[in-house]
Amino acid sequence: MPLAQPNRREQAIWQDGYKSGYREGYNDAIRSGPSTTISYPEQVESVPTMGAYVPRKPKRKLSAWNKFVKANAKKPRFRLRSGAPNLKKLGVAFRKTPAGRKKKRR
Repeated sequence: MPLAQPNRREQAIWQDGYKSGYREGYNDAIRSGPSTTISYPEQVESVPTMGAYVPRKPKRKLSAWNKFVKANAKKPRFRLRSGAPNLKKLGVAFRKTPAGRKKKRR
């Protein structure tokens, strides 16, 4: 769906309000020259800055199948000639493990 064209009122607001505000800020920045310090309003200081420690969400546990593949996918007997893991052979071997048999019973 194409975007609607702005009407004359919206165009006037943009040209008068937004454009002039942008121009004023741009000119102020040029007049003040390169600044070494940046001052923020008090409200913004509560936001964590770059490099601040933010605790990460713990990763989910791997399933029994994922653990098996991670441990055995590099072994030569489970590799194809192209170098990719042979998932069919991995699946057969996994079903012979206690975790694989457990999964089959459910």
